[in-house]
Amino acid sequence: MIELTNIDKTFQDVHAIDHISAVIQDNLIFGLVGSNGAGKSTLMRLIAGILKPDGGSLLIDGQPVFENPAIKGDLCFLSDSPYFFPNSTAASMRDYYAMVYPNFDQKQFDSLAEKLGLSFSRKLNSFSKGMKKQVSILLGLCSGARYLLCDETFDGLDPVVRQAVKGLFAAELTQRDFTPIIASHNLRELEDICDSIGLLHKGKLLLTQDLDQLKYQVHKIQCVLPDEALEQQLLQELEILHYEKTGSLLLLTARGTKEVLLQCVNQKHPVFAEVLPLTLEEIFISETEVAGYDIKNLLL
Repeated sequence: MIELTNIDKTFQDVHAIDHISAVIQDNLIFGLVGSNGAGKSTLMRLIAGILKPDGGSLLIDGQPVFENPAIKGDLCFLSDSPYFFPNSTAASMRDYYAMVYPNFDQKQFDSLAEKLGLSFSRKLNSFSKGMKKQVSILLGLCSGARYLLCDETFDGLDPVVRQAVKGLFAAELTQRDFTPIIASHNLRELEDICDSIGLLHKGKLLLTQDLDQLKYQVHKIQCVLPDEALEQQLLQELEILHYEKTGSLLLLTARGTKEVLLQCVNQKHPVFAEVLPLTLEEIFISETEVAGYDIKNLLL
C-alpha cells in the first residue's frame, strides 16, 4: 500500500506538489489524471523515490521509499520518454532488466515481443515512438515489480496496441501481486481500465475515489416538468452539480443513486424524464466546478 501524507515539493518558485494526502490500495489499477503541468510526473517521481519530498511522509508498505533499495526493488518507473542505453536492442535491454529485477520473466517478455512484432536485434534508436513505448511497457510488465508506475504510458500507442496493453495489465492483476499506477492527461484513456482514480490540478489532489462508487453516486437526468414552481422545488431538493435549461427541457447532473433521483423527479409528475449515460469526464468536470475549479478546457 502507498500512503502519502501532506506531501510537498517545490522547485525554485514552482510549487509542483501542494500538500497532497492519499492512499493507493494494493492490487488495483489507480489512474492519476491531470492537465499538462498539473504535477503528475513530479508526483510519480516522488512515489518512485527519484525525488525526495520537501515535507510530509511517503510510505510504501510502511517504509519510506527515498534511498531505500529494499522498497525500490518492488518498484518500476516508466517515464513518458523511454530511455534506453545507446545502441541497445530489445534483447540487450531485456538482459539488463533481468540483472536488476530478480523476478524478471524473460520468457514472457520474448513471447509478448514476438506477438507485437518487435525485433530483438534491431537498435532501439531506430524504433518509432510507439514501438519504443511498447518495449518500455513490456520491460516494466515483465520486471516482476509489485508497483508499476506509468507516466503517460499509452501516449503514442495505436488503438489496437493500447487495448492489448490494457488487457495485459488486467491479466497480470489476476496472476500476481501487482499494482499499476497510470498517469495521463487523457481521462477517456483511463476510464475503461482503472479501479480508482485521482484528479490532480495545479499541484493539488482535488479528489480520489473508487471509480464504480463515483459513477454510482452521480447521474445525469433530463426532464420536462409541468411548471416552473415544481422545477424550483426539484432544484432545492437535489444536490445539483450542474444545471442547464433549454426551453422547457431541464438537464441536471446531481449527486445520488439513479433510483433516488428518479423517485424525486417522478414526485413532480414530469411530462418526460430519463437518465442519460454520464461519462467519467462529465463527472469530474461537475465535481471540480463544485470545488471552484473550471477545468472544462484542460481535460481531453
